Amino acid sequence: MNHRLRNGVAGSMLLALALALASCGKPTNGATAAAEDPHLTTNGTVEVTATLVEIPDGAIFKRDLYDYATVLKYEVVKVHRGQVATHTLFVGHYNPWKPRAEAADKRVKGIGGTLKQFRAGDTHRMALDVPIDDHFMGGIVNKYFGQETGPLYWAVWTNLE
Repeated sequence: MNHRLRNGVAGSMLLALALALASCGKPTNGATAAAEDPHLTTNGTVEVTATLVEIPDGAIFKRDLYDYATVLKYEVVKVHRGQVATHTLFVGHYNPWKPRAEAADKRVKGIGGTLKQFRAGDTHRMALDVPIDDHFMGGIVNKYFGQETGPLYWAVWTNLE
């Protein structure tokens, strides 16, 4: 191999190494982190990414002595697993005033997520079960009663996307 070719190959290798090292340690984006969360991929029968359309007045309130689920309206961005009947989903979240990581208690176990607070317009990656009545038999605040046409989903795991 001649001297000029050997220097070109060595220079290319050094450039590739420098680029590889420069990308090490950078945080992953939310979508990658959510996709790698085993709670999303192993819980529930449906896994979606969906945008929270709104939070109706009175749907979320803090009551230390009253555990409840509230139904929130979502528009599906992508179905990752399972099937949904429509692109509009009505999803029940237990103790919605708590961060998802703190929502589970002695009555309702196995729920959680990284979402800290519900905000209209945010996109969530969720593991869901359906229907809600098979998974929760407590108080449900449903401001959409009579308006929803499909099943009510139960949020098992909710991450901010």
